[in-house]
Amino acid sequence: MNNHYTNCVNPYYNDQMIKDSKADNTSTKDLYSYYVGITKLLFVATILLINCNQLLAQSNGNISPASSPNVIVIITDDQGYGDLAFHGNEIIQTPHLDKLFQESVRATNFHVSPTCTPTRGALMTGRYSNRVGTWHTIGGRSLLFEDEKTLAQIFAENGYATGMFGKWHLGDNHPFRPEDRGFQQVVRHGGGGVTQGPDYWGNNYFNDTYWKNGVPHKYEGYVTDVFFNESMAFIEKNKDNPFFAYIATNAPHSPFHLPEKYYNLYKDEDRLLEDQKRFYGMITNIDDNIGRLEDYLIRLGLRENTIVIFLGDNGTAAGYRTLNGTDFGFNAGLRGKKNSEYDGGHRVPFALRWPAGNIGENRDIDHLLAHIDLLPTLAELADLRFVETKPLDGKSFAPLLMDNKTEWKNRTLIVDSQRILNLVKWRKSAVMDDTWRLVNGSELYNIKQDRDQTDDLASEYPEVVERLQESYEKWWTSLMEQTVNERYAYIKAGTPHENPVRISSHDMHIYPYKNAWHQHGALEATMGQGILKVELAEPGRYRISLRRYPRESGLAINEHVAGKAKTMEISSPMPASNDVDLMQAVLYLGDISQTKTIEADDEAVHFEGTLSAGKYDMTAVLRDAEGRVYPSYYTYIEKIAE
Repeated sequence: MNNHYTNCVNPYYNDQMIKDSKADNTSTKDLYSYYVGITKLLFVATILLINCNQLLAQSNGNISPASSPNVIVIITDDQGYGDLAFHGNEIIQTPHLDKLFQESVRATNFHVSPTCTPTRGALMTGRYSNRVGTWHTIGGRSLLFEDEKTLAQIFAENGYATGMFGKWHLGDNHPFRPEDRGFQQVVRHGGGGVTQGPDYWGNNYFNDTYWKNGVPHKYEGYVTDVFFNESMAFIEKNKDNPFFAYIATNAPHSPFHLPEKYYNLYKDEDRLLEDQKRFYGMITNIDDNIGRLEDYLIRLGLRENTIVIFLGDNGTAAGYRTLNGTDFGFNAGLRGKKNSEYDGGHRVPFALRWPAGNIGENRDIDHLLAHIDLLPTLAELADLRFVETKPLDGKSFAPLLMDNKTEWKNRTLIVDSQRILNLVKWRKSAVMDDTWRLVNGSELYNIKQDRDQTDDLASEYPEVVERLQESYEKWWTSLMEQTVNERYAYIKAGTPHENPVRISSHDMHIYPYKNAWHQHGALEATMGQGILKVELAEPGRYRISLRRYPRESGLAINEHVAGKAKTMEISSPMPASNDVDLMQAVLYLGDISQTKTIEADDEAVHFEGTLSAGKYDMTAVLRDAEGRVYPSYYTYIEKIAE
């Protein structure tokens, strides 16, 4: 410790000054002067003590709140590496993103998972998605295990205000919601996208209802605009304190709904298919919002000491297609798209800007980096203190940001796309290092010389294949030692955090999935059955209600619902209902094993029973007159008595 820290207050020196001042207090005037002097001395001593404590804190590695960097992470949904002009796309209009990338340190070899939930689970924990329970997007495998610690919790524990805006997709019920996982201010849609099963009924991207800190709240405007508006309101409220804002747009995820002016930017573009015109328009709307956010940071004087990160959550969903031998859109020379094990499925744009951090700008980092690295990197940059309750898979790349000459050891990373109930070895996998890609355990590509992964070199470099296979085997063994296939995330009922609990078939362990997990599935009466993993937190009397449509819809189970009209802005409106005449509701939960008749105007069928606390596999289904089985698309569990 430096001497100026240890000597910032000298108790003996201060005491001696007080003693000396007492020696001559022989008159009222002198006595008055003495007390004034004492007051001044105490004031000075207090200031010195405060300054000393601040210096001591800094010497121990703590940064005072005033100097702690703000952090904004912007992650878009389904925007791939080639879906911005900065990466060579001559069609798309992204001027604000281009400027951000120009001013940033760019990770050009940054990888996430091939689909959205796995990426988010890994980003939030610094651990592989297959470890933390988030290897699918539906079917009960998109819930982040409750004993995993999140980036938001770490920021909050270090005195940051934390806010989440947009798409969460790691659980819509307690204890998996963002407000349960470290975020203090939350505005989000449900599930993995607007119009999916957990989302508020009838949302269509315009003037929707989103969950604000767990309570439905009606908003005016287009979805992306709303989430940026709310994030800026959060920043305004916390401008005098360090904050972490996680802005996770649902755009440009399907359905491709957008304001007309953004469609018009591309409507005459013959290098794009119809859906791509809408997809690109949604990205340009995101770009405009990033411009608004930038102006806001400047106006508030926050730009210099705010870390801004931009990335995608997987490869492009619609930005590149081949039809009848003709390519439409742009994929930056990568093979594969969303859900692919090839680089086009998981290599994404990544930029990090921090003007006050002295990390430089307008330069590239070409080393292999990934979503699992973001948590330890931000923890180091913001000097966050936390205890690793579980070992991280990620590695901080802060040294690469601080010094572009830092040596970086080549390492092996793994991504895969499982999207099934239980993990399957080698399924849609890529084992990566700086030079090589081992795909599905057998194909080998030199990514530095063969960006589009067309030349399989497995037979020429068997030693590389063997080395990467060995890395995968060690990784797989570590997963199986955790018995992740036998572990499940249970939605909790009977708690004060959420009562009643509204569960959609999105989280039902059901196969085949078809689209029973979607609002369209409820309207179209998609068949299927499975179980819901629920945990009753307390013993007591419960009411379980089975429904085809959620409460907010006001619809009866067998009520006919007219389809919505297609418009220029809304290209995929809600369809008309399929009138299947559902006759029975069936529930199996603990001691409840009952079948009830669905009456003509029933919105729900209710079951009640006294149940013990514990974990249950609940079956909740509906049957038609011919005995065909449909899920209870919406199931409510409410604790009604002790």
